[in-house]
Amino acid sequence: MREIRVYSPFTPQEQTTIELSESAAAHIGRVLRMKPDQNLTVFNGEGISYQTTIIEVTKKHVSVKLEYDNTTCVESTLYTHLGQCLSRGERMDYAIQKATEMGVSEITPLLSERCEVKLSGDRIKKRMAHWQQVIISACEQCGRSRLPVINPPQTLDNWVRLVQAEQKLVLHHRTQQALQTMHQPASVAVLIGPEGGLSSNEIQLAEAQGFSPLALGPRVLRTETAPIAVLTLLQAQWGDF
Repeated sequence: MREIRVYSPFTPQEQTTIELSESAAAHIGRVLRMKPDQNLTVFNGEGISYQTTIIEVTKKHVSVKLEYDNTTCVESTLYTHLGQCLSRGERMDYAIQKATEMGVSEITPLLSERCEVKLSGDRIKKRMAHWQQVIISACEQCGRSRLPVINPPQTLDNWVRLVQAEQKLVLHHRTQQALQTMHQPASVAVLIGPEGGLSSNEIQLAEAQGFSPLALGPRVLRTETAPIAVLTLLQAQWGDF
């Protein structure tokens, strides 16, 4: 039987029973139709995971008893920060979901010259809440107990100037430089363009701020494919793959 994992914020030092968050309760009670005395794993998004036993289930509420700490270390020793330019439809969701599965530590959605997505005001709040849920679902599936950080959208110009990492990379097909030529860092920031790609000015700006150009072979990757490819290579080269 597969392990049932749900996210719900809690502090184990302060309590032995907890009530699950509204979304977790709906999943457990309405979707999975779990009953009292059944077991599930609850993680708090900060690296702590507990085996629990369901005490009570109603249509809107689920309470569980914390049995024992079953945290396992699945976080990569390589800190990765993904600067992902916004894309349309479900492409951004896909990129965030797969980046989470690949072990990304931090994600910043970016607005660039060729970005066709415009966000402001309430739309930003709604998208941030939606992306957070995408991350939670991905962590529930892949076994992570720590949620990657999702930052509010910002301009590409601002991000490349402020982001901190030991190695900074800008992904594009106008270079032949490969990952194998670089020295192993403790942290990496990666800039990935939108559906129309990064402009020459954006590439030059990134390189002027210390970003090294990086190519992933001779083919042009889609904006939602690129983070999977580059994070896989980073984890294989310097992380835990």
